[in-house]
Amino acid sequence: MILPCPTRLRNDFSDMLRLRNYDTKYIKGIGPERAKLLASELGIHSAYDLVRHFPTGYIDRSKTYSLRSLHAALGEDFANVQLRGRFVSFNVLGEGAKMRLIGLFSDGTGSVECVWFRGVRETRKRLRAGEEYVLFGRPSRFNGQLQLTHPEVETPQKAESNGGIRAVYPLTENLRRRNITGRVLHEAIVGFLNKLNRHLEDVLPPSTVQSLGLMDLDTALRTIHLPTNPQALQKARERLKFEELFFIQADMLMRSRKRKLDTAGYVMPRIGTRFNDFYSQCLPFSLTGAQKRVIKEIHADICSGRQMNRLVQGDVGSGKTLVALMAMLLALDNGYQACLMAPTEILATQHFETIRGLVAKIGIGVALLTGSTRAKERRVIDEGLRDGSIHILIGTHAVIEERVEFKKLGMAVIDEQHRFGVAQRARLWKKSECPPHILVMTATPIPRTLAMTVYGDLDVSVIDELPPGRKPVQTVLRYEKNRAQVQAAIRRQLDAGHQVYIVYPLVEENEKLDLKSVTEGFESACELYKPHMTALVHGRMKPAEKDAQMALFSSGKAGVLVATTVIEVGVNVPNATTMVIENAERFGLSQLHQLRGRVGRGAENSYCVLMSKYELSADTRKRLEIMTSTTDGFVIAEADMQLRGPGDIEGTAQSGLPFDLKIANLAQDGQIIQMARRAAETLLDSDPGLALPENRNFMSALKDMLSRAQDWSRIS
Repeated sequence: MILPCPTRLRNDFSDMLRLRNYDTKYIKGIGPERAKLLASELGIHSAYDLVRHFPTGYIDRSKTYSLRSLHAALGEDFANVQLRGRFVSFNVLGEGAKMRLIGLFSDGTGSVECVWFRGVRETRKRLRAGEEYVLFGRPSRFNGQLQLTHPEVETPQKAESNGGIRAVYPLTENLRRRNITGRVLHEAIVGFLNKLNRHLEDVLPPSTVQSLGLMDLDTALRTIHLPTNPQALQKARERLKFEELFFIQADMLMRSRKRKLDTAGYVMPRIGTRFNDFYSQCLPFSLTGAQKRVIKEIHADICSGRQMNRLVQGDVGSGKTLVALMAMLLALDNGYQACLMAPTEILATQHFETIRGLVAKIGIGVALLTGSTRAKERRVIDEGLRDGSIHILIGTHAVIEERVEFKKLGMAVIDEQHRFGVAQRARLWKKSECPPHILVMTATPIPRTLAMTVYGDLDVSVIDELPPGRKPVQTVLRYEKNRAQVQAAIRRQLDAGHQVYIVYPLVEENEKLDLKSVTEGFESACELYKPHMTALVHGRMKPAEKDAQMALFSSGKAGVLVATTVIEVGVNVPNATTMVIENAERFGLSQLHQLRGRVGRGAENSYCVLMSKYELSADTRKRLEIMTSTTDGFVIAEADMQLRGPGDIEGTAQSGLPFDLKIANLAQDGQIIQMARRAAETLLDSDPGLALPENRNFMSALKDMLSRAQDWSRIS
């Protein structure tokens, strides 16, 4: 609730949380209209939001330049400069939307034209010829003349008080058009902080601040907005980044510890005939050491009496599905059913075919449920789930529909879980009297610091070995001039009895982007690779059409599969040895790695060809060169996070950090993340419930922050 009256502040409070209840419209320099704009454009509703609207950079206002020196620097690109002098004249030109104000400014060593296209009348009323001003802005040249567009103009007294390092704030174009500039925000924030006549109490535990030598909160907030020197600024940034990450780590650890104490899970100690028969009769290859280790970790979880919430990471082709199946067999041996939920029909169908084939010898009932399952089949599945004759259900979102009822669901496996919303995953809990054990799988390796933050409340297992016989995929970068050689290589693979994927980014041609389309590629491949059959799969096809085309390729009847990224996950054709990715520059690293994982699934040498235009940006070329230099998914994930940031990796925006990050960066602040994790563990080891008086401020702040976010604390 925002306080209705400014007198409630009284300038004497020290609790940071009360800043949340003070409306920005009462802050000097903001007012009602600007408050509405800040709320709609930047989500700034209260004084708390305002003082935590952190700068994105800083400019140096300590030096004053002469116009003579700027004129002498003809042809150079200018940074922002500060000038001191007087306006000689003003001239208003044009009318209406084309009106502009031109002021001639001189410092005695030279002159410069200043131009305003917005707020012309207000600016003209405010400025007077002959009076001394300080200008700040970025010079440019127009028709050979030096010019400043929309410079900041201050009196010498005001400029002196704002001198030194000045903060630069994130703004929207709409705010700039309404004359809410970085200077307006800076003055409002600094003015508000200066009016508080008491030190703001720290929200972090005193023991944490002292043991790590952190800057206190009051000093950090004042310094981040008005730094006195670069060293102090660095300490302020580190303090505020740590604070954000510490809240996240403490929340994650408290959830995890509480769940392990409070959330009972089915006890599954028995290793019975289904698991043992599968191990002795059906195992397609010897388990790797990593697979054995992860199965032991899962077994320990399900014997503990607490609900398992475990994330299994593994590179493409590392054998995660086999581990998940053996975990489900453990559930079956203890009298429970299991389900596996996948994000797409293609992936669900692939899992169904693989698992049904693996367990065919040992008489386990496996069913597939998707959105396209016919009503008659659904009735049979519904009955089999209720009477227990279906032991393992594999499906898409259809698995969590209300009508789906299990006799006794004990384990749920979620594949590529970042594609499911938290609310969807939560519905699995309602399928059982006691929460089922949860096993989450991802084929996208997650950088350690990101996993520590986004999945900090899960136990993490890593499958870091490939099954025996797998060979690394050889990856090369090729350009249009190499197309004939690539086509010849494809024909050699086809003539040798192998199969080939050709992946395109678009279904239809896009003239604006000049990208090749999958439909055009299909027509070309049909002609080029005769007599070998070519199949086509893309996202706009009906499920039955996709299934029919995939069946042609999976059965070996079609030698070439032309597709979009619908084959990114879940397609397993060991005879496919070559993948060609058209317009590879349009794909992210993780997606390229996922696509490449469709080949190299057999014992033959396999190849991935990245086709790209020759003219590439430095970042794009670096991305493609990383793909050709390594097949290690964890190396690629780290590089991807450094290049793109964490936002797109593993769906972190959807997976849901409990609080927004205003200043910390998951891609760049790995050391601070680890420091925050260790500090949170130390704090909770000494005070598990955060009940000690010295931790009261932190607990209050944490509760307040959680109350403003959707509480998914029991769902992994």
